[in-house]
Amino acid sequence: MQRRISFLTLVVLVTSLLVWGTAGADEKKGATRPMTTKHLMKGIVAPNCKALSEALKANPSDDEAWEQAAMYAALLNEAHYILMADSRCPSGEWAGAADTLKGCSNGVLEKINAKDAQGANEAFQAMMGACKRCHKAHKNDS
Repeated sequence: MQRRISFLTLVVLVTSLLVWGTAGADEKKGATRPMTTKHLMKGIVAPNCKALSEALKANPSDDEAWEQAAMYAALLNEAHYILMADSRCPSGEWAGAADTLKGCSNGVLEKINAKDAQGANEAFQAMMGACKRCHKAHKNDS
């Protein structure tokens, strides 16, 4: 009898681990699309975030520089839609951070369109705060 309980415990444990691993896999990529969250962050979010930060720190001085900054902000805004699409969103923290990303990147774009570098930097810093909160909650999921 004791051996059976141990075997049943092992079966329950293995089944739980498989279910937990599958649930984690759902958070790593969309339900039907192949892009993983890790690829989204490394391929779209991180490079555009870095480029936007550098563009704003350089204080854009001509129309071309402002247009480049606008492109980076718009791509970050678009990332919000990808983060929420295809059953990617695992929690309210994620959804809230994605909404803040959308709102703050819109704010950055408004300030860029007004050629207000200081305002764009402030909106960018608010956006980064949302990113940090979400990463704290989910970074190990991706």
